Amino acid sequence: MSATDHGTGPGPIPARAGIGLRHPHVQKFLDAPPAIGWVEVHSENYLAAGGLRLSALERIRRDLPVSCHGVGLSLGSAEGLDDAHLAALARLFERIEPGLVSEHVSWSVSGGVYYNDLLPLPLTEEALGVFCRNVDRAQEAFGRRILVENPSTYLDFAASRIPEPEFIAEIARRTGCGLLLDANNIHVSAHNRGFDAGAYLAALPLAAVGEIHIAGHARRSIGGETVLIDDHGSHVVAPVWRLLDSALAHIGPVPVLVEWDTDIPALEVLLAEAAQAESAIRRAAAPPAAARTRSAAHAA
Repeated sequence: MSATDHGTGPGPIPARAGIGLRHPHVQKFLDAPPAIGWVEVHSENYLAAGGLRLSALERIRRDLPVSCHGVGLSLGSAEGLDDAHLAALARLFERIEPGLVSEHVSWSVSGGVYYNDLLPLPLTEEALGVFCRNVDRAQEAFGRRILVENPSTYLDFAASRIPEPEFIAEIARRTGCGLLLDANNIHVSAHNRGFDAGAYLAALPLAAVGEIHIAGHARRSIGGETVLIDDHGSHVVAPVWRLLDSALAHIGPVPVLVEWDTDIPALEVLLAEAAQAESAIRRAAAPPAAARTRSAAHAA
């Protein structure tokens, strides 16, 4: 079934800023799409075969590129992927034809029970093998390359033997998938686990990055210690903006998404943060100052 059959328009996700499309703002997008590069939706919110929600997404898709970000495929599940869930996602992607499809380096299903969370993996060779097999199966079912997102974590498994950036790099190498780099997740995990965020970023397979997420987080005091919680419920903080700048300086311009999933603000607040992200992308696209000086001298 082609994009034309469903009236869809724009396809690839541009190297611009986008925002997560959430229910409180859908009607505004239907009435008059705002000046934004693209939108991202949570895949599992659109698995019904029809209805008003899917119809609205199809209408929005005519005007803006759409990315599908999954939260329930559970690529880290040792028992493999759920056939029905995989098939439902494949049907959605065929219908919407998203510019990007992404999931998480995590697990959320065991024994047929869905835990409604993105749970961390032990960084072992066994877990790596399981994850790669599941990514291979998903990419075959979808007929496309997917991106996988680095996790937000709060502790280290005693059984872990592989550094996390190496674990993620090996997933990309073995499966050919790409990386969704979440700058907020790096900041949250670095604070909670005590590692250097810049060194972690530098160790990731940056050539495989196809998209970047930025978001806010909560601060909680637990046992006298401050813990950062990846809740996507507030403004992006300065260290995450700096990580975004650093990532873009290494990678070059790629799509950047502002995520806001709890305490969702007015659309104008999201658009203002997206404008800030757009400025970061433009800075990354600009030639270095020395190159500009040489170019100007040559022109003179």
